[in-house]
Amino acid sequence: MYSTFVQRTKSRYETARVNSSFGTRRAAMETIGETSFILVYRDRRRKWLVRPVDTPKLHTHLGILDCKSLVGKPFGIMALTTMNDALYILKPTLEDIVMKFARRTQVIYPKDLAMIVIRCGIRPGSRVFEAGTGSGAATATFASLVGAQGHVYSYDVNPEFQEIARKNLEKFGLMGSISLKNRDAKLGIEERDLDAALVDMGDPWELVPNVKEALAPSGMMAAICPTMNQAEKLTATMKDYGFVNIETIEVLVRNLEARVGMTRPSQIMVAHTCYLTFGRKTQGILEPVPDGRDQEEVEAEGPTGGAEPS
Repeated sequence: MYSTFVQRTKSRYETARVNSSFGTRRAAMETIGETSFILVYRDRRRKWLVRPVDTPKLHTHLGILDCKSLVGKPFGIMALTTMNDALYILKPTLEDIVMKFARRTQVIYPKDLAMIVIRCGIRPGSRVFEAGTGSGAATATFASLVGAQGHVYSYDVNPEFQEIARKNLEKFGLMGSISLKNRDAKLGIEERDLDAALVDMGDPWELVPNVKEALAPSGMMAAICPTMNQAEKLTATMKDYGFVNIETIEVLVRNLEARVGMTRPSQIMVAHTCYLTFGRKTQGILEPVPDGRDQEEVEAEGPTGGAEPS
């Protein structure tokens, strides 16, 4: 049955290869280079992130894949192993990359990263602060969005963790918009007028005053809290320092096993990973605009504003 699947897939690919429209567009397609990262995909649980220059031959339980022969080919093709098993050669997304980061700490899951990015409004040109570099997953996500016009400043007190993050970020060419600092953010944040800040520490409430000082007016603070007690204490501290629009949420994602006539929820899911707390910086008090009258005139009118009492 599986050999039939392979034959059908090969037939479809051969048909597409000789199709004139495919041939016309092929020149414009991005092709695989020796240093290109490729996602070798079989299914959700069996996938490999490699480069032909590093892994000319990929050894798997499905057979050996000749990665070097993929150079010059377009992404999205199917390739066969030495055991005649079908693997798909895909262009990796940011999710594929960060989930393959070498790490000594728990990685922030894409479901949480996506919410942080959209809630904080991180976009090209943004200047973002991060306390707790970890493996660099959030750092990489922010850098891929802010581009050359923006910048990411990441602090971590652990030089070993930060060195692992540096290697991850350099490997994928993301260091151009990043400054890694082996520094305790509790001792002060050097940057000012930041658009957003992410705090990934065990005691995020300790950083609230420093983050408020570093953020631009209306800037967003986000924090990762593994427990409800941490979220409670952080929320109370943020209120004390004048943050508004404070919310704590939890993001749950459940896959569906989609099959014709048999679709059902997956029995396995990544449930709780963390609580996310968000808040926005405010500053000062805007006094009412004077209407041209002096204080004596206002007082003379009394509490009714000059109107006759009824």
